Amino acid sequence: MKTNNNKYKILVLSDMKDTTSRTLKSSVSLSKMIDGNIHFFHVRKPTEIIEKESQLSAMRTINKAYVSISSEIKNIIEPIAKDYNTDITYNHTFGNVKNEILNCIETHKPDIIVLGKRKSKSINLLGDNITDFIIKNHNGAIMIASEQGLLEPETELSIGLLDDSNTTYNLEFVDALFNHTQKPLKSFRTAKKESHSGEEKTFANKDTVELVFDYGDNSIKSLSNYLAKSDVNLLYLNRANNNNTNQRSKIKDLISNVNVSLFISEEQKQ
Repeated sequence: MKTNNNKYKILVLSDMKDTTSRTLKSSVSLSKMIDGNIHFFHVRKPTEIIEKESQLSAMRTINKAYVSISSEIKNIIEPIAKDYNTDITYNHTFGNVKNEILNCIETHKPDIIVLGKRKSKSINLLGDNITDFIIKNHNGAIMIASEQGLLEPETELSIGLLDDSNTTYNLEFVDALFNHTQKPLKSFRTAKKESHSGEEKTFANKDTVELVFDYGDNSIKSLSNYLAKSDVNLLYLNRANNNNTNQRSKIKDLISNVNVSLFISEEQKQ
Protein backbone atom coordinates (compact mmCIF):
# COMPACT_ATOMS: atom_id res chain seq x y z
CA MET A 1 0.00 0.00 0.00
CA LYS A 2 1.04 3.61 -0.46
CA THR A 3 2.72 5.35 2.46
CA ASN A 4 1.47 8.51 4.15
CA ASN A 5 3.31 10.62 1.58
CA ASN A 6 1.39 8.77 -1.12
CA LYS A 7 4.37 6.71 -2.33
CA TYR A 8 4.78 2.98 -2.84
CA LYS A 9 7.68 1.40 -0.96
CA ILE A 10 10.48 -0.28 -2.90
CA LEU A 11 13.14 -2.22 -1.01
CA VAL A 12 16.39 -2.94 -2.88
CA LEU A 13 18.38 -5.84 -1.41
CA SER A 14 21.98 -5.81 -2.58
CA ASP A 15 25.12 -7.89 -2.16
CA MET A 16 27.25 -4.88 -3.20
CA LYS A 17 28.70 -6.69 -6.19
CA ASP A 18 29.43 -5.21 -9.60
CA THR A 19 25.79 -5.03 -10.72
CA THR A 20 24.63 -2.80 -7.86
CA SER A 21 24.53 0.43 -9.89
CA ARG A 22 22.51 -1.17 -12.68
CA THR A 23 20.08 -2.70 -10.18
CA LEU A 24 19.61 0.71 -8.59
CA LYS A 25 18.96 2.35 -11.96
CA SER A 26 16.31 -0.26 -12.75
CA SER A 27 14.79 0.42 -9.32
CA VAL A 28 14.74 4.16 -10.04
CA SER A 29 13.00 3.46 -13.34
CA LEU A 30 10.38 1.40 -11.51
CA SER A 31 9.93 4.06 -8.83
CA LYS A 32 9.29 6.79 -11.39
CA MET A 33 6.67 4.68 -13.17
CA ILE A 34 4.66 3.76 -10.07
CA ASP A 35 5.54 6.78 -7.90
CA GLY A 36 7.58 4.97 -5.28
CA ASN A 37 10.19 5.55 -2.57
CA ILE A 38 13.41 3.50 -2.61
CA HIS A 39 15.22 2.08 0.40
CA PHE A 40 18.55 0.29 -0.15
CA PHE A 41 19.65 -2.45 2.25
CA HIS A 42 22.83 -4.49 2.51
CA VAL A 43 23.71 -7.14 5.09
CA ARG A 44 27.03 -8.87 5.52
CA LYS A 45 28.08 -11.83 7.62
CA PRO A 46 30.51 -10.90 10.44
CA THR A 47 32.67 -13.85 9.38
CA GLU A 48 33.37 -12.03 6.10
CA ILE A 49 35.00 -9.24 8.11
CA ILE A 50 36.70 -10.88 11.07
CA GLU A 51 38.59 -14.10 11.59
CA LYS A 52 40.11 -15.35 14.83
CA GLU A 53 40.49 -12.15 16.83
CA SER A 54 39.93 -11.04 20.39
CA GLN A 55 36.54 -9.54 21.17
CA LEU A 56 37.97 -6.01 21.38
CA SER A 57 39.91 -6.40 18.14
CA ALA A 58 36.86 -7.87 16.41
CA MET A 59 34.70 -4.91 17.46
CA ARG A 60 37.27 -2.48 16.11
CA THR A 61 37.42 -4.37 12.83
CA ILE A 62 33.62 -4.38 12.52
CA ASN A 63 33.36 -0.66 13.32
CA LYS A 64 36.00 0.13 10.71
CA ALA A 65 34.27 -2.06 8.15
CA TYR A 66 30.90 -0.43 8.94
CA VAL A 67 32.26 3.03 8.12
CA SER A 68 33.94 1.72 4.97
CA ILE A 69 30.77 0.02 3.69
CA SER A 70 28.67 3.11 4.48
CA SER A 71 31.03 5.18 2.37
CA GLU A 72 30.92 2.63 -0.45
CA ILE A 73 27.11 2.60 -0.49
CA LYS A 74 26.97 6.39 -0.41
CA ASN A 75 29.37 6.62 -3.37
CA ILE A 76 27.10 4.32 -5.40
CA ILE A 77 23.78 5.88 -4.44
CA GLU A 78 24.49 9.62 -4.51
CA PRO A 79 25.38 9.97 -8.23
CA ILE A 80 22.30 7.98 -9.27
CA ALA A 81 20.02 9.91 -6.90
CA LYS A 82 21.40 13.19 -8.25
CA ASP A 83 21.25 12.21 -11.94
CA TYR A 84 17.60 11.18 -11.71
CA ASN A 85 16.45 13.57 -8.97
CA THR A 86 15.40 10.68 -6.76
CA ASP A 87 15.67 10.26 -2.99
CA ILE A 88 17.19 6.92 -1.97
CA THR A 89 17.50 6.05 1.70
CA TYR A 90 19.81 3.28 2.82
CA ASN A 91 21.27 1.32 5.69
CA HIS A 92 23.36 -1.79 6.21
CA THR A 93 24.23 -4.15 9.01
CA PHE A 94 26.19 -7.23 10.01
CA GLY A 95 24.52 -10.47 11.05
CA ASN A 96 22.71 -13.55 9.82
CA VAL A 97 21.76 -12.62 6.26
CA LYS A 98 18.30 -14.20 6.18
CA ASN A 99 17.31 -13.02 9.66
CA GLU A 100 18.43 -9.45 8.98
CA ILE A 101 16.56 -9.38 5.67
CA LEU A 102 13.37 -10.59 7.36
CA ASN A 103 13.82 -7.88 10.03
CA CYS A 104 14.26 -5.27 7.30
CA ILE A 105 11.14 -6.46 5.48
CA GLU A 106 9.15 -6.34 8.72
CA THR A 107 10.39 -2.82 9.46
CA HIS A 108 9.89 -1.30 6.00
CA LYS A 109 6.92 -3.38 4.81
CA PRO A 110 7.80 -2.94 1.13
CA ASP A 111 5.31 -3.17 -1.71
CA ILE A 112 8.10 -4.43 -3.99
CA ILE A 113 11.44 -6.07 -3.28
CA VAL A 114 14.14 -5.66 -5.93
CA LEU A 115 17.02 -8.09 -6.30
CA GLY A 116 19.87 -7.94 -8.79
CA LYS A 117 20.93 -10.72 -11.12
CA ARG A 118 24.51 -11.25 -12.22
CA LYS A 119 25.67 -12.34 -15.66
CA SER A 120 26.22 -15.81 -14.26
CA LYS A 121 23.18 -18.07 -14.13
CA SER A 122 23.48 -18.74 -10.44
CA ILE A 123 20.45 -17.61 -8.44
CA ASN A 124 22.46 -17.31 -5.22
CA LEU A 125 22.39 -13.55 -5.67
CA LEU A 126 23.07 -12.50 -2.09
CA GLY A 127 24.51 -15.81 -0.94
CA ASP A 128 22.62 -18.62 0.78
CA ASN A 129 20.09 -18.80 -2.05
CA ILE A 130 18.48 -15.52 -1.05
CA THR A 131 16.35 -15.17 -4.18
CA ASP A 132 14.50 -18.41 -3.46
CA PHE A 133 14.28 -17.38 0.19
CA ILE A 134 12.61 -14.08 -0.75
CA ILE A 135 10.18 -15.78 -3.12
CA LYS A 136 9.16 -18.18 -0.36
CA ASN A 137 8.87 -15.60 2.40
CA HIS A 138 7.65 -12.42 0.72
CA ASN A 139 4.08 -12.47 -0.58
CA GLY A 140 4.36 -9.04 -2.17
CA ALA A 141 5.75 -8.18 -5.59
CA ILE A 142 9.37 -8.99 -6.50
CA MET A 143 11.50 -7.67 -9.32
CA ILE A 144 14.66 -9.52 -10.41
CA ALA A 145 16.67 -6.83 -12.19
CA SER A 146 18.69 -8.29 -15.04
CA GLU A 147 22.27 -7.10 -15.51
CA GLN A 148 21.82 -7.19 -19.27
CA GLY A 149 18.26 -5.87 -19.47
CA LEU A 150 18.67 -2.52 -17.73
CA LEU A 151 15.44 -0.57 -17.22
CA GLU A 152 16.40 2.97 -18.13
CA PRO A 153 14.74 5.67 -16.01
CA GLU A 154 12.30 7.89 -17.90
CA THR A 155 12.26 5.51 -20.86
CA GLU A 156 9.26 3.45 -22.01
CA LEU A 157 9.20 -0.22 -21.15
CA SER A 158 8.55 -3.13 -23.43
CA ILE A 159 6.64 -5.59 -21.23
CA GLY A 160 5.97 -9.24 -21.92
CA LEU A 161 3.20 -11.13 -20.11
CA LEU A 162 3.80 -14.80 -19.43
CA ASP A 163 1.06 -17.44 -19.71
CA ASP A 164 -1.68 -15.31 -18.18
CA SER A 165 -2.74 -12.53 -20.54
CA ASN A 166 -6.37 -12.94 -19.47
CA THR A 167 -5.62 -12.90 -15.75
CA THR A 168 -7.00 -10.14 -13.56
CA TYR A 169 -3.93 -8.47 -12.09
CA ASN A 170 -4.12 -7.73 -8.39
CA LEU A 171 -1.48 -5.03 -7.95
CA GLU A 172 -2.76 -1.56 -7.22
CA PHE A 173 0.02 0.00 -9.29
CA VAL A 174 -0.13 -2.36 -12.27
CA ASP A 175 -1.99 0.14 -14.46
CA ALA A 176 0.72 2.73 -13.83
CA LEU A 177 3.32 0.17 -14.87
CA PHE A 178 1.47 -0.72 -18.08
CA ASN A 179 0.86 2.94 -18.89
CA HIS A 180 4.62 3.31 -19.36
CA THR A 181 4.72 0.45 -21.83
CA GLN A 182 5.31 0.57 -25.55
CA LYS A 183 2.45 -0.63 -27.75
CA PRO A 184 1.67 -3.40 -28.18
CA LEU A 185 2.02 -5.54 -25.06
CA LYS A 186 3.46 -8.95 -25.87
CA SER A 187 1.86 -12.02 -24.33
CA PHE A 188 3.85 -15.25 -24.31
CA ARG A 189 2.01 -18.53 -23.79
CA THR A 190 3.08 -22.15 -23.81
CA ALA A 191 0.79 -24.65 -25.54
CA LYS A 192 0.71 -28.42 -25.75
CA LYS A 193 0.50 -28.29 -29.53
CA GLU A 194 2.40 -26.07 -31.91
CA SER A 195 0.35 -22.95 -32.56
CA HIS A 196 1.86 -19.60 -33.45
CA SER A 197 -0.54 -16.67 -33.41
CA GLY A 198 -0.28 -12.95 -33.98
CA GLU A 199 -3.85 -12.24 -32.99
CA GLU A 200 -4.24 -8.81 -31.40
CA LYS A 201 -6.20 -8.41 -28.18
CA THR A 202 -7.06 -5.55 -25.87
CA PHE A 203 -5.61 -5.57 -22.37
CA ALA A 204 -5.30 -2.70 -19.88
CA ASN A 205 -6.12 -0.22 -22.66
CA LYS A 206 -3.23 -1.52 -24.77
CA ASP A 207 -3.14 -3.66 -27.88
CA THR A 208 -1.78 -7.10 -27.05
CA VAL A 209 -0.07 -9.49 -29.44
CA GLU A 210 0.00 -13.08 -28.26
CA LEU A 211 2.87 -15.37 -29.25
CA VAL A 212 2.42 -19.09 -28.62
CA PHE A 213 5.29 -21.57 -28.49
CA ASP A 214 5.49 -25.29 -27.86
CA TYR A 215 5.30 -26.64 -24.35
CA GLY A 216 8.23 -28.91 -23.48
CA ASP A 217 11.74 -29.16 -22.09
CA ASN A 218 12.94 -26.27 -24.27
CA SER A 219 10.07 -23.93 -23.42
CA ILE A 220 12.21 -21.51 -21.42
CA LYS A 221 14.88 -21.45 -24.11
CA SER A 222 12.24 -20.74 -26.74
CA LEU A 223 10.82 -17.99 -24.56
CA SER A 224 14.27 -16.45 -24.13
CA ASN A 225 14.68 -16.35 -27.90
CA TYR A 226 11.26 -14.73 -28.34
CA LEU A 227 12.08 -12.10 -25.71
CA ALA A 228 15.29 -11.19 -27.50
CA LYS A 229 13.55 -10.94 -30.89
CA SER A 230 10.73 -8.87 -29.42
CA ASP A 231 13.02 -6.44 -27.55
CA VAL A 232 11.16 -7.10 -24.29
CA ASN A 233 13.01 -5.76 -21.24
CA LEU A 234 10.56 -6.71 -18.48
CA LEU A 235 8.74 -10.05 -18.20
CA TYR A 236 5.63 -9.94 -16.00
CA LEU A 237 4.60 -13.14 -14.22
CA ASN A 238 1.55 -13.65 -12.01
CA ARG A 239 2.03 -16.10 -9.16
CA ALA A 240 -0.91 -17.86 -7.63
CA ASN A 241 0.55 -19.42 -4.50
CA ASN A 242 3.91 -19.16 -2.76
CA ASN A 243 3.60 -22.78 -1.62
CA ASN A 244 3.42 -24.06 -5.19
CA THR A 245 6.71 -25.94 -5.70
CA ASN A 246 6.27 -26.22 -9.47
CA GLN A 247 5.75 -22.50 -9.76
CA ARG A 248 8.88 -21.71 -7.74
CA SER A 249 10.83 -24.12 -9.94
CA LYS A 250 9.50 -22.32 -13.03
CA ILE A 251 10.57 -18.97 -11.59
CA LYS A 252 14.07 -20.35 -10.93
CA ASP A 253 14.30 -21.50 -14.55
CA LEU A 254 13.20 -18.09 -15.78
CA ILE A 255 15.75 -16.28 -13.61
CA SER A 256 18.52 -18.57 -14.79
CA ASN A 257 17.70 -18.58 -18.49
CA VAL A 258 16.12 -15.31 -19.62
CA ASN A 259 18.17 -12.17 -20.06
CA VAL A 260 15.51 -9.63 -19.11
CA SER A 261 14.26 -8.32 -15.79
CA LEU A 262 11.50 -10.42 -14.24
CA PHE A 263 8.57 -8.85 -12.37
CA ILE A 264 6.76 -11.35 -10.14
CA SER A 265 3.38 -10.19 -8.91
CA GLU A 266 2.26 -10.38 -5.33
CA GLU A 267 0.75 -13.69 -4.29
CA GLN A 268 -2.85 -13.88 -5.39
CA LYS A 269 -5.39 -14.15 -2.61
CA GLN A 270 -7.42 -17.34 -2.64
